[in-house]
Amino acid sequence: MAGGHGAHHGGENKGVALVIAILALFLALAEVGAKSAQTEALNANIEAANLWSFFQARTIRQTQVRTAAEQAELTRTEANSAATTAQRERWTNTAARWESEPETGEGRRELMARARTAEARRDKNMDKYHMFEYSSAGFQVAIVVASASIITGVVLLVWLAGALGAVGFGLMMLGFFAPSLIHF
Repeated sequence: MAGGHGAHHGGENKGVALVIAILALFLALAEVGAKSAQTEALNANIEAANLWSFFQARTIRQTQVRTAAEQAELTRTEANSAATTAQRERWTNTAARWESEPETGEGRRELMARARTAEARRDKNMDKYHMFEYSSAGFQVAIVVASASIITGVVLLVWLAGALGAVGFGLMMLGFFAPSLIHF
């Protein structure tokens, strides 16, 4: 009888081991997704910071050129009128070009748009990262609960582990397909 009972219990353990293996597989996928999303978020954040720095530098240079043009107008005399007017016009044109430069993408307007796009990409990847992290936590807890079912022999724990695994799987799918759908 003891052999029959042990064989039955061993069969249950094999089933639980299979559940644990599947949970571990999904845990690995969620961790890879989290790391990838985190890396993409960091890259987009650096890109946005660089673009905002370029925007700020362009704004400072634009302000200096406009100020120089205004100063030239104030100090214009009859003797230097033509040269001052020509220089003032060059500075004004330069300041206008720095405001919007679609051909290079380096005007203030274009830099602002590019920086906001990078920020949006960063935010989306951070949402992905968080979904994958919550998913990983669900899988880890499910693995612990499933392992506890082997030790205790309580079948209900296997069902609880399966439910936690399903929640983890759902969160992982949100990470892949709709990371901004819910926020914790």
